[in-house]
Amino acid sequence: MAASAVLALSGCSDEIKTGWLPSDKGMTDQTGRIIDLWNGSWIAGLAVGVLVWGLMIWCMVAYRRRRDEVGLPAQVRYHIPLEILYTVVPLMMIGVLFYYTARDQAAIAATDETPDVTIGVVAKQWSWDFNYLDDGVYDSGVQAELTGKPGVEETLPVLYLPVGERIEFHLTARDVIHSFWIPAFLRKLDVIPGVENKFQEVPNREGTYQGKCAELCGEYHSEMLFKVKVVSRAEYDAHMAELKARGQTGQLDTELGRSPMEPSAEATGGGE
Repeated sequence: MAASAVLALSGCSDEIKTGWLPSDKGMTDQTGRIIDLWNGSWIAGLAVGVLVWGLMIWCMVAYRRRRDEVGLPAQVRYHIPLEILYTVVPLMMIGVLFYYTARDQAAIAATDETPDVTIGVVAKQWSWDFNYLDDGVYDSGVQAELTGKPGVEETLPVLYLPVGERIEFHLTARDVIHSFWIPAFLRKLDVIPGVENKFQEVPNREGTYQGKCAELCGEYHSEMLFKVKVVSRAEYDAHMAELKARGQTGQLDTELGRSPMEPSAEATGGGE
């Protein structure tokens, strides 16, 4: 079993290398770290499983009751070396897993670097608003209608990101708890009313990816979808200019409430 596991885990398929996760190590600056932690945890778990299964089978075979045996086997109340072994070894294993998990979580959650682009993400039942804070524009989404007919995807809100640049996301919600999830980035973070969660990401590959809410948030949770477009800086700037041309300037209010919000006066420079 151990030999088979080693052969399987050392295979050349992309699925094995990524641990069957929906991404690869070059997608963002953090996917490689996440995949390595994921695979390392599974390999450690498999090694422990093989050891335990082997010991169980060995005990069943070596200490099985023979046909000529009668009565009870010899009873052993204490075996200090064995007790120390099965106490110390699991503690050491947990310590190693804790170290690598804490190290990688700290690196993944760090927001101490200066971002190139800052985007405010506002979750609402059941769609998303995006505030492009550096450019002073916004885009607002409406609930998707998953009818099963072609063209529905074109109605989803789209989050634009410039490739190769550090993005800082500011997440908050208007109504209930949601969860911002981009599967291809292996990144998911809760979106909580009245709380601003942050994370940074550097997307390294242009393309269109899927995003969704990963927290059950009401009747139409399954339709709370969005698209992510990682584009060149020129295309990103062109989209920002397009939003300005539409009059979508300022910042959508993040106060609680499900109704459509107007850009805040503070963000637009106006007032009553």
